[in-house]
Amino acid sequence: MKQLILIFGLLSLVVLGNSCKDDDAEFSDCWRAPNKTQLKLTLLEGPTITLPSKVSIFFKVTDTNNNPVGYLKEDNFVIYEKGINDSCPRVISAFEAKRKISGRQQVFNHSTLLVLDLSGSVLQQSLQQVKDAANAFVAQIVPPLPDPSISMGIYWFDGEDVLHELEPVTNSLTDLKNAINSVNQNISNDNSTDLYGAVIKADAKADSILAVYQAADVTSATSIVLFTDGEDRANRYPKQTAYDAVSGSPKEVSWFTLGVGNEINVPDLQKIGRNGFFQAASVTQLTNVFKQIADVVNNEANSYYFFEYCSPIRNGSNNGLIIEAYDGTEVGFLQQNFDATGFTGGCQL
Repeated sequence: MKQLILIFGLLSLVVLGNSCKDDDAEFSDCWRAPNKTQLKLTLLEGPTITLPSKVSIFFKVTDTNNNPVGYLKEDNFVIYEKGINDSCPRVISAFEAKRKISGRQQVFNHSTLLVLDLSGSVLQQSLQQVKDAANAFVAQIVPPLPDPSISMGIYWFDGEDVLHELEPVTNSLTDLKNAINSVNQNISNDNSTDLYGAVIKADAKADSILAVYQAADVTSATSIVLFTDGEDRANRYPKQTAYDAVSGSPKEVSWFTLGVGNEINVPDLQKIGRNGFFQAASVTQLTNVFKQIADVVNNEANSYYFFEYCSPIRNGSNNGLIIEAYDGTEVGFLQQNFDATGFTGGCQL
């Protein structure tokens, strides 16, 4: 597989080389690949330089519909560099430079925030179905044996100006299920629905979780999964404020929404669920739809990649780097520049 990708990459460079005008051509001018846009590689951190010559970069892979592309292996990537004497990017051989592309398990933590609507309509009409569906959801996300890189917190909202904590972020599947099973019809004191307030507060909660990991120098990402059976009725916050909270979330935060029944505001939930909106016609479909979301969230958690390699370049403040990803017939790339000043041998991964 590696040989096939390498051959394909070399053939690509022949075409690219013919398109370069001269040795002074800009890096971006050399890399013209209008047909290589099926995958999108989004930079999250880096490039980070560690002497003597290590280059590290953290990125996410999605498809043309913004769906996460997870579980890619090292064979799915080809690496190119462009130094001061290269008119166009060239493939970096494994014999020239050690490299490593790591998935979620090796490099970062992923947290899921499950945000449940427990307003009057849910508590009075569909509480058991919601609890069953939530239990199925957490069982697909959190493994039975605690994994320090995977965690979840459960929160709920009603008409109060509060995002209630049902279970803080944990990697204990047992604690999460016990929390869900503890919910009863007396949990709420306000039958209204403060949907926009819940969105705003969930955004703040996700930011605080990311900040904790960042302070500990741990790379992390968060998925917010919000369930509701209706519209915002509390009118505590303007709709646009909730929209702005979602659009202003960092790239490390993904938003998914699930609406059930015929009283939901579909455009609202589509706007809030910027990474995915799911709809169930009735509460009897909730478990199946929650399982669908779990599949997407798992793929989301595994669509982040940490790439590091020992560059063979030993000079230049504006060297080019391209990471090209392949998933079947779909291709995409990420282009960055890096400074190799002071690079020497002896790099270890």
